[in-house]
Amino acid sequence: MTVPLRALARVAGPLRRLWAGAVSSARHGRALLGGLAVAVALLLASSGYLAVQSYQQGQEEQRRQDILASARQTALNFTSLDYRRYDRDSKNVLKGATGDFKRQFTGQTKELTKLVAANKSVSQGRVIEAGIARADERSARVLIVADSKVTNTAVKKGQARNYRLQLDLVLERGKWMTSDVEFVG
Repeated sequence: MTVPLRALARVAGPLRRLWAGAVSSARHGRALLGGLAVAVALLLASSGYLAVQSYQQGQEEQRRQDILASARQTALNFTSLDYRRYDRDSKNVLKGATGDFKRQFTGQTKELTKLVAANKSVSQGRVIEAGIARADERSARVLIVADSKVTNTAVKKGQARNYRLQLDLVLERGKWMTSDVEFVG
């Protein structure tokens, strides 16, 4: 059986169009698939970038909280003392101290112990506000507003005292330590 050329020509046109359509669809499908792959890659890259940014912000916030907690504790220890437990109170100050501040406080502890005992001094400090003035990965400066009620042999009913402190801190072995304390304003 032979197929006449005319019949073949009539079928060839639609077959060519079908083949061209299939090729065009395949190209269109590959282009669509390529575009989708690019979109997925961009989505993954932007998700990764946002995840890194979020992690870094969390680390930064944790560092800020650690700095503030350490500074608050030092200020509280520094403004709270009791002549009956001054040895313990001074050790609490020294636990968070380093550098010049630690050397100065240690050097004055003997004299302060005598003075506090002779005056029967009791001071209960309270940190009202604390804020970071500057900070980097290894050091920070914190401003503290604190007060305390002080009683001693001269002021038996107690007297309120207000403090404005500037604390310099450094990171040592994973812990924020106070290296300097200044009374300001």
